[in-house]
Amino acid sequence: MRSTNEIRSTFLDYFKKNNHQHVPSSSLVPQNDPTLLFTNAGMVQFKNVFTGQEHRPYSRATTAQKVVRAGGKHNDLDNVGYTARHHTFFEMMGNFSFGDYFKEGAIEFAWNLITREFGLSKDKLLATVYAEDEEAATLWKKIAGFSDDRIIRINSSDNFWRMGDTGPCGPCSEIFYDHGEDVFGGPPGSPDEDGDRFVEIWNLVFMQYFEDPPGTRTPLPRPSIDTGMGLERFAAIMQGKRDNFDIDTFQALIRASAEATHTDPFGPHKVSHRVVSDHLRSAAFLIADGVLPSKDGRGYVLRRIMRRAMRHLHMIGTQEPTFYKLLPALITEMGAAYPELIQAEALISETLKGEEERFKTMLDRGISLLDDETNKLPSKGKLPGDVAFKLYDTYGFPLDLTADALREKGFTVDQEGFDTAMNEQRSRARAAWVGSGDNATETVWFELKDKHGSTEFLGYKNETADAEIQAIIVNNQSVQEAKENDEVAILLNQTPFYGESGGQAGDTGYITTKNAIISITNTQKKLGELTVHYGKVIKGSVKVGEPVAADLDHTERQAIKAHHSATHLLHQALRNQLGDHVTQKGSLNSIDRLRFDFSHSKPLTSEELKLIEDAINAEIRKNEPVVTRIMTPDEAVKMGAMALFGEKYGDEVRVVAMGNDIEKQKAWSIELCGGTHVTSTAEVGLFHIISESGVAAGIRRIEAVAGAAAESYFKQNEASLHEAASLLNTPAIQLVERLQQLLDERKSLKQQVSKLQHQIAVGGDKQGSTDKVGDIEYIMRNLGDVAPKELKSLAESLVKKMNNGIAVVFSSFGEKASFVVAVNKVLSQTISAVDLVKIASAAVGGTGGGGRPDMAQAGGPDASQYQKAFDAILKEIKKIAS
Repeated sequence: MRSTNEIRSTFLDYFKKNNHQHVPSSSLVPQNDPTLLFTNAGMVQFKNVFTGQEHRPYSRATTAQKVVRAGGKHNDLDNVGYTARHHTFFEMMGNFSFGDYFKEGAIEFAWNLITREFGLSKDKLLATVYAEDEEAATLWKKIAGFSDDRIIRINSSDNFWRMGDTGPCGPCSEIFYDHGEDVFGGPPGSPDEDGDRFVEIWNLVFMQYFEDPPGTRTPLPRPSIDTGMGLERFAAIMQGKRDNFDIDTFQALIRASAEATHTDPFGPHKVSHRVVSDHLRSAAFLIADGVLPSKDGRGYVLRRIMRRAMRHLHMIGTQEPTFYKLLPALITEMGAAYPELIQAEALISETLKGEEERFKTMLDRGISLLDDETNKLPSKGKLPGDVAFKLYDTYGFPLDLTADALREKGFTVDQEGFDTAMNEQRSRARAAWVGSGDNATETVWFELKDKHGSTEFLGYKNETADAEIQAIIVNNQSVQEAKENDEVAILLNQTPFYGESGGQAGDTGYITTKNAIISITNTQKKLGELTVHYGKVIKGSVKVGEPVAADLDHTERQAIKAHHSATHLLHQALRNQLGDHVTQKGSLNSIDRLRFDFSHSKPLTSEELKLIEDAINAEIRKNEPVVTRIMTPDEAVKMGAMALFGEKYGDEVRVVAMGNDIEKQKAWSIELCGGTHVTSTAEVGLFHIISESGVAAGIRRIEAVAGAAAESYFKQNEASLHEAASLLNTPAIQLVERLQQLLDERKSLKQQVSKLQHQIAVGGDKQGSTDKVGDIEYIMRNLGDVAPKELKSLAESLVKKMNNGIAVVFSSFGEKASFVVAVNKVLSQTISAVDLVKIASAAVGGTGGGGRPDMAQAGGPDASQYQKAFDAILKEIKKIAS
């Protein structure tokens, strides 16, 4: 029996022997299609090749492409675990021809591979063709020797492929395998076609037309081939199985799940083990390609997949996080074919474990609520939509997870009610999500790229260059001329300006002609290949076709380079100090600072930050050369370069190496990077961490300064230090000691002042009024700037000296007034301190006060009216006494 890994290798080797370039799987995050959430077919990475927007050095290719279908148009999540062939993650093997061979070659390659290399019996195979494609039918007869009854003509869109409403399109031919008469089902196109007897194993797409507008087709000048064979489905056939979950790869993962949970893989929890094995693959590969669980976009879909698997583990009976423990089994099965799993193992493991820990805290409460609600439902009833929404909104249960839990009990969900409750959140999510891959770009840039091709970047070595204006954009419209004060976007044939990308800020500077000056305030990348200069014509006018001199701001470029190179050093220092799970999750390299987001689950200690900063400055002081090389991605990874999965890398990449790791006998930092850098580490000058904080679950952020910005930061701090020292008339080096001395003196003086104020208020000073109305004694005193917190104790001391009295004390801080009124316990039954203090507050512009009948406090904004307050209180006392 051939293993799944052997089948994959046989497929790829067969096409490599037939002059096909083996192209590694692209990321699950598409880089060239803003309409896709995930890569969902093998042809996605070649889309621009098929449309003519991109050219490769080969005309034949073969791939084993990672594919996820768990969101958007292709969403198989709900069915996974319950059917034989639904998966969220699978491998799509394929061969491609870009204007090379066509139908005959595609059919011949497929037929020879299946029957000769893999040895499938001709009698077990049949083919479908598009009803109007007689050429394909004839070729099947010629190459495979099929009779008419084994060539099924399909007159529907199932056998006609389109890239979109407009664009390349063409008929398909599918190869089916017959499991035999003992399995229910009929051939494609028959009433029983949904049965399991006949299984599609390979789809051959003959891309031969261009459709524009819909319904109008013209032949393509270079017809092409796009094929797709699901590895798991084909492996089931090769291994004599009728269920994809019975193949070796899945069985290894299912056994791992069963062993970790101490349960029977084929017992009552069979479906759960299947769900876990499938979702482990999706989650691990998505995390390896840079996706992390979040509340929206790709991260939300990943979280749904992970939580569905985790709920099934919970159903099996796990009490502790278990999902992450299955990762080694997956790496054993697929790590050799997909080394990104090995490189990202620490990050995947930490992410899976952390998410399961968070989910388990909510799961018990959510399941309890679900159980309570289902107990109220009649047989085959519907869970109310608002309850499903509460599970989602409060406990983090996606709707499909709730539906999955209900399905096992014979219930369904009120989808309409849920949609009503979710409507506002969905609207916000749609507005927040900007699409996948590169953001959608203005149509004008597609036209300019078709016309002029990519912009040549000269900025690695040059900061000035001569160039020619290829296009001028004003108000999103292409124009031939721009005049003084016009806001413009300029496209040049070549430029030293770096377009904002990869976290590096775009350059600024000037573009000048013989008669004009354009101030460039920002530079951006469009379509990944066009460098667009944004600015304003500050003198004269410019025209398309004119020669120009492009001169960027050299001081700003140096500052940006220092921060970018420091970011590479920071990345490596974090990995050295914290572990290999640390990977970049976002960065900004600008003139005045750098910002670096990275994967890590907890805040860094001050000691860790110090060690990281010291390590970076040590590398800077070594003054090691910063070396850049151009090589293939494979060569770069073998060299030890850190590739950021999710980034798009072409046939050639720039490898930036800096520092010297003596123990490992290689550069201290090696990364794939298209940005600009210093030529030696010493040019970074100095590195200092300003702050470290959390920005999302499992994501930390460091902000730092390097080079001239770091010098400026320390100069500002030093200036403040010397100013403070001067004010205290002490040397800067003794400033801390002097400050501590002053703080001690201040504390002692405050104690003395408080004591004296108490003595003055209670005993010696006769300032204010002390008198008697009837049998009621009263004391009213202005204590100046006594702290308000001291007033209660002073008022209490004063009122104790009287048998039947009232004490009113006042203090001021600036323009604000504070009052405390104290009344003897017995007298407080007749006169409330709260009533009196409110009278005082009103007199100084306040709005009230509060406390107890025997002690109350209030304030107001106008301390100058304190005597008015005293008079108002006295008036009230006299009124009561009379």
